[in-house]
Amino acid sequence: MSPSSEVATTLQVSLEERSYPIHIAPGLISRADCLVPYLAGRQVMIVSDDNVAPLYLEALTSALPDGLDVRELVLPAGEQRKNLACVERIWTALLEAGFNRRCTLVALGGGVIGDMVGFAAACYQRGVAFIQVPTTLLAQVDSSVGGKTGVNHPLGKNMIGAFWQPRTVLIDTNSLSTLPPRELSAGLAEVIKYGLIRDAPFLAWLEEHMTALRALDPQALVHAIERSCRLKAEIVAEDETEQGVRALLNLGHTFGHAIETHQGYGSWLHGEAVGTGMLMAAELSHRLGWLDDQQVRRVEAVITSAGLPLAAPADMGADDFLAVMRLDKKNLDDRLRLILLEQLGNACVHDQTPGETLHQLLDDFPRNT
Repeated sequence: MSPSSEVATTLQVSLEERSYPIHIAPGLISRADCLVPYLAGRQVMIVSDDNVAPLYLEALTSALPDGLDVRELVLPAGEQRKNLACVERIWTALLEAGFNRRCTLVALGGGVIGDMVGFAAACYQRGVAFIQVPTTLLAQVDSSVGGKTGVNHPLGKNMIGAFWQPRTVLIDTNSLSTLPPRELSAGLAEVIKYGLIRDAPFLAWLEEHMTALRALDPQALVHAIERSCRLKAEIVAEDETEQGVRALLNLGHTFGHAIETHQGYGSWLHGEAVGTGMLMAAELSHRLGWLDDQQVRRVEAVITSAGLPLAAPADMGADDFLAVMRLDKKNLDDRLRLILLEQLGNACVHDQTPGETLHQLLDDFPRNT
């Protein structure tokens, strides 16, 4: 599939009465016509963080028509702030403003803001409307789509949350122009994931176009975002609450979440940890006899080309990994369930990995020096 000559597209997440569109185009943050039809009523609370708000909050609020009761809440940025204390600040702001069940929360920011605002919306008065306006590549291709919301706990990432679908997702590709290169690379990890788990031709396209993506080529970005969102929308439509195939979206995440939790939230970006985790999953798949050495080297090469780390933290031993991995939400009946690769473009859920094989992989995997 080749990128369209257009730099705008719309696709649908099909969930019966909870279905919603994803709009992808430059300049959407300033277009009220894309946001207003999805408001539940007059009351609107826009929640952002202190990195994104100075860049885009005024453009979003200025685009809204008169007659709305618009409030703003700016939270401190960072994965370490993704906790119940910050969500409580959202609830307090809603209550102090007298917002009712017909209010709408708008999440303007990256994945941390989107997850917290979605969780706040799921709980406030037992559920109110919310809209995702993701401003990072990682949020645009992953966390803003599919209705997973929540916060971290000191013992595990995303352990407290709910499934709560947005009314729409507005992806303004112009927002990526202000994204630091490290954050862009972190987002590319999730883009690569889709090719690895479900779409080998897309993986090959990424191998050819990674330079263009890192240079923020508009057509390449829209194609990568659209393809990623389409693949995720298909999987979410099949399995909204992760009872089966949706677990495949966690390729690299069991290893990656262990890194994030052990190192302290925010030390490694989520996508950086997932990138390393995907290589760990590929290496384990090789040891189980599924991937050959050339395929593993392809995974390593595309992760490298995205600017992502290839080595685990120097201070994490195998036992450190396993202590966190045993708390993973995918685990059932004390069995560690890992997302592995039978082939490039074909992932599976595997819960029969011999303990010694996994421990040896964790011992052997390269460490930062």
